[in-house]
Amino acid sequence: MQRALGQLLRRKVVDLSDINQTRLSRCLTTLDLTALGIGSTLGAGIYVIIGKVANDTAGPAVVLSFFIAAMASILAGLCYAEFGARVPKAGSAYVYSYVTVGEFWAFIIGWNLILEYAIGNASVARAFSTYFDSLIDNKISNFFSEHMPMHLSGLSEYPDMFSLLIVMLITVILCLGVKESTTINNIFTVVNLYVVVYVIICGLFKADTHNWDLSQDEVEKFDTSHHVSKNATHGVGGFMPYGVSGMMSGAATCFYAFVGFDCIATTGEEVKNPQRAIPLSIVLSLLACAIAYCGLSSVVTLMWPYYDIDINAPLPYVFEKVGWKIAKYFVTAGALCGLSTSLLGGMFPLPRVLFAMASDGLIFRFLARINDRFKTPIIATIVSGLFAGIMGMMFDVEELVNMMSIGTLLAYTLVAACVLILRYRPSLQDDSPDRTPSSYELQTYDNYSDEDQDVFERSALRRLLGPGSPTPSSSSDMPLSGEKAGSGVPWRLLWEQLISRDSTPSNISSQLVAMLVIVLGVMIICLNGVIVAELDTAGEVIPMWAIVMAAIFGLLVLLTLLCIVLQPQSTEKMSFKVPLVPFLPTISMFVNIYLMMKLDSATWIRFAVWMAIGFLIYFGYGVWNSNERRVYHFPQTSTSTSTRSLAGADYQGINASEQSINDDKLPSKVD
Repeated sequence: MQRALGQLLRRKVVDLSDINQTRLSRCLTTLDLTALGIGSTLGAGIYVIIGKVANDTAGPAVVLSFFIAAMASILAGLCYAEFGARVPKAGSAYVYSYVTVGEFWAFIIGWNLILEYAIGNASVARAFSTYFDSLIDNKISNFFSEHMPMHLSGLSEYPDMFSLLIVMLITVILCLGVKESTTINNIFTVVNLYVVVYVIICGLFKADTHNWDLSQDEVEKFDTSHHVSKNATHGVGGFMPYGVSGMMSGAATCFYAFVGFDCIATTGEEVKNPQRAIPLSIVLSLLACAIAYCGLSSVVTLMWPYYDIDINAPLPYVFEKVGWKIAKYFVTAGALCGLSTSLLGGMFPLPRVLFAMASDGLIFRFLARINDRFKTPIIATIVSGLFAGIMGMMFDVEELVNMMSIGTLLAYTLVAACVLILRYRPSLQDDSPDRTPSSYELQTYDNYSDEDQDVFERSALRRLLGPGSPTPSSSSDMPLSGEKAGSGVPWRLLWEQLISRDSTPSNISSQLVAMLVIVLGVMIICLNGVIVAELDTAGEVIPMWAIVMAAIFGLLVLLTLLCIVLQPQSTEKMSFKVPLVPFLPTISMFVNIYLMMKLDSATWIRFAVWMAIGFLIYFGYGVWNSNERRVYHFPQTSTSTSTRSLAGADYQGINASEQSINDDKLPSKVD
């Protein structure tokens, strides 16, 4: 059992001394990454979500909804930026979690990222098809609805062949090469931003502040004339017609409009200077998108009453209503460019995640093959394009879109937790000859004698909690006299570390912080559970039990944070660090977990089915073919610590003969 646990918690080794060695082409600049982030994020949010949230969720307060969502996204973006500076490898949150928390959790994150990007691409493709169809008087939908109708629950009313064609066209562009695809993306992004500026400037000439102060009589008159049911009325007017609750619900929806910036982190092996370009481009793209969303939502709600804004195509609709019909076609053309960049930005990271997972052996290795001519993972690109295209063609994306949020929020939460864990680890640059090997150096059971192996297996929990877990071969941080060897975590050392005032992190302090992060996550889950239960059932009266439980869990969260603050942080120099650690990552974890708990049960059921398929692949193939099953020996007496690197499927720092010997030693199955 302990051996199996160790197999699931083994961590990937990354040697940052050779990050420029990769099988992919390093050709992207900071400008390319910023444009990619803006293009993938600034798409469906502008052309669809603004209208929906303004009409039936938040009203003119959609501006604040986007602002709150932007702040939550920037918190997650800061955590991604630090990881981009630490681990500039292809794979995004998948690689980040593999390096820090272990293989099993990394597979879960990677498998969810595949679902996130596939569903996101399918929904954007359907939106593109809808906008294009509106320019030709709905001839596409009318034709397929008449000749190829589908009347099955959960599927589309008709097979959207045009959306499949669009996805495959983007797939071909991506197969041609990274630089070629980003050049096209940059052009479309410029057009998209030009349309945003055009709408904001021109819309201000038609702005009417009265639309932010509509009376309840005006709203009721509209609802009556349009025969709106009592369950779907448009609030009470004013700036917040649906109240603070509506504004926060709108923020939850608007949060997903910022999904897409994480595609920047998947390009770590294709960027010229990843440790600088990735953090900078993430922050710049999120700030640009936040300004664009808040500006557009302000203009749209000032131009026309919120209750009469079209939820499917808000921008062309409001310009037509104010008498600028020519602008309708210009905005629609810009929408097609914007959705194209969003689709290109969404299609870009999916093959990279497949490539990274296949290179590590967690999914089928043929997906990691690189085309010699174009230097792109062409098989992974084609497979991901077919997957997203078929989903967009056949399925009713509205029933699947919530599944995209689960993978995204789970990835954001784990990345924030990993930032906390890594910030309190000893510096990786410490080459002291007598230091304990860190988790970045693979610790396999076969390195030790049978006696030492038995001791270490009994304390396998250290592999989960301790980033620099003590090993039987080291003398430091071992159980003190009187403690039973292999009895688990040395609790007395952890207690002494809790009240100590060390200035530099050690293996024990980092192990303690990892335990505290787990406790912090549990307390945040409990606190959010109370909040969600109270909001869903209490109505206007808050029950006393909810107040008491929320206060208890809130105090426990603060106490855990205080214990983390008392521990020494790493002083390792990096191009970017998240400020105000541990507070900002904790806030990010809280917001993400809260939004996950707001998802309905049907979404969780579909998520469970997807994960069941993933577990079949992992336990049937990945756990036996993982690169991390290979055996490496670390000399204990040398003046420098041996490390190895995983850049795709390549192994650096090991000669061919040594790798062949280790391969021969690799058992066919784990005992």
